[in-house]
Amino acid sequence: MHELSVVMSIIDIAQKESSKANASIIDEIEIDIGCFSTVEIDAFEFAWQQAVKETILETTVKKVNHIKGKAKCLNCSAEFALENIYDACPVCGEHLIDIIEGKELRVKSLIVS
Repeated sequence: MHELSVVMSIIDIAQKESSKANASIIDEIEIDIGCFSTVEIDAFEFAWQQAVKETILETTVKKVNHIKGKAKCLNCSAEFALENIYDACPVCGEHLIDIIEGKELRVKSLIVS
């Protein structure tokens, strides 16, 4: 379950950033998780509940933004919603696409006090 290592990395980021800001409390953390990021949301939530105990994030409000897939066709430059990574361009039918949204996995913001 790589979701636990993802959560542990988020905890590490939060600790480092709160130290930089001389903050002892993180009120809110906002995380972007794309639908193609390979993070299984239920496993992530379970790992989060267990891993944040007795850390700076234990009482933090967690906001998760679920980013939908979006692609750009490398043939006709059309941008379109992407449900599956193997979907073809709806305009020209080409399969050569660039995924421009949906692979995100990042800490977007921290609110500290």
